[in-house]
Amino acid sequence: MQKITPFLWFENNAEEAANFYVSVFKNSKIINTSYYTVDTPSNMPVGSVLTVVFEIEGQEFQALNGGPFFKFNESVSFVVNCENQEEVDYYWEKLSADPKAEQCGWLKDKFGVSWQIVPKKLGELMGKDKTGKVMEVMLNMKKIEIDKLEKAYKGG
Repeated sequence: MQKITPFLWFENNAEEAANFYVSVFKNSKIINTSYYTVDTPSNMPVGSVLTVVFEIEGQEFQALNGGPFFKFNESVSFVVNCENQEEVDYYWEKLSADPKAEQCGWLKDKFGVSWQIVPKKLGELMGKDKTGKVMEVMLNMKKIEIDKLEKAYKGG
């Protein structure tokens, strides 16, 4: 068992979310599903899904159907480090569900979870860009486009 596991609170669609994430990320699987066995303050019926443990790229997550008490917000997000533009495009297409929430490589999925879809190249260019041109271009993007960042770095 890993030392730290992200724990995600859903109102009533933890199983749907876990199945969605497992379908998006290639090296993923559902590990375990548990069910409510007693009535609770969240009004989840006995026999409905309580938790789903799943794994994405070797990282274990746990999702809970806990009722309508808490919602996701942008203060917590998951970073997806991408090798190239093709990967950025893939995850952006699969995960983004709210165009109004898109900014600088950040997006929200259909469950309200925030993700950062980041090409590894961004860190390389930002670390070398002493004039801030790469940052300036990135701040005006929704989905990060590597070719535009490279052009800014080269002064174009």
